[in-house]
Amino acid sequence: MKKPMLAIAGMAVIAALAGGAHAADKKILAVVVKGLDNPFFTVMGQGCADWNTAHADSEYECLYTGPALSSDEAGEVQIVQDLINRGVAGIAISPSNAPAMANMLRSAAPSMPIMTVDADLLPADKDLRKTYFGTNNYDMGVGMATELQKLKPEGGTVCLQLGNVAAANINERAAGFRDTIAGSKGVDRLSDTNGWTEIDGCPVFTNDDIPTANQQMADVFTAHPDLTAFVLVGGWAQFGPQAYAQNTDQVMDKLKSKDLIILAGDTLPPQIQAFQEGRSHFQIGQRPYQMGNEAPDILITLIDGGTVEDPKFTGLDLCTLDDPGICAK
Repeated sequence: MKKPMLAIAGMAVIAALAGGAHAADKKILAVVVKGLDNPFFTVMGQGCADWNTAHADSEYECLYTGPALSSDEAGEVQIVQDLINRGVAGIAISPSNAPAMANMLRSAAPSMPIMTVDADLLPADKDLRKTYFGTNNYDMGVGMATELQKLKPEGGTVCLQLGNVAAANINERAAGFRDTIAGSKGVDRLSDTNGWTEIDGCPVFTNDDIPTANQQMADVFTAHPDLTAFVLVGGWAQFGPQAYAQNTDQVMDKLKSKDLIILAGDTLPPQIQAFQEGRSHFQIGQRPYQMGNEAPDILITLIDGGTVEDPKFTGLDLCTLDDPGICAK
């Protein structure tokens, strides 16, 4: 009989805390991500691990954890609950479901510092954390829209591919994109707005699942052969390079002629390769390593009673056809 994912997630954290040698003599600074199956968070985890190497003599240790699957929103909430109950020194959270995480935090009233990293809580719940550290997600959406307007100034049809419905960072990117295209804030959907229209059936939500993202892309390309732009607000489809290559092979002539534009978030190695091969026209990269590597220092500052900037942004890296930037490497 299979154990519920919630229980597995909680047990994994307890085992990590109780079973490792670090638990006996180190105070834990936890970095909790949406899912261990996402390569973006793997890079963040490497930053956490490298912090431990660089601070081997510290009284603290960075613990990278999260549910096995990014779709397990309840599992992430349970992991944070377990960490609070365990009494770790501080927690940095990338909330998959911002309202659900906020509800738990408000009920638990943790005594240790809580910060968000990569993704924030909703504005009404920001009193529950000390700071947000990561991408300016609204500006990330602005960057996508600005580049699309350069590539297709006449407008056209567009499909946005989003992640989890309740992920605040993804929704902020979508808002930045739509507001910039529309030229005014608060636009929920593009409908012949400055020449741009979101097609029926979009946006699509991947729930941070890579195969789902690629299937959605294939379905949209088939159903809408005259689509002007497909915008991966996050890098999900590109995180499955073989499936993504198969999808883009089917429309390569359109990509080369720029009849179809693909813009995507993030600049992980397979995404840089995709850009170099002409499988996207624009990549806007975040800095997950920095998030994982510097989050422990921010938590220590908070533990010591210091103040930190809120929000604290990590910056963006742009790869355009005119200036490949980091994607030229």
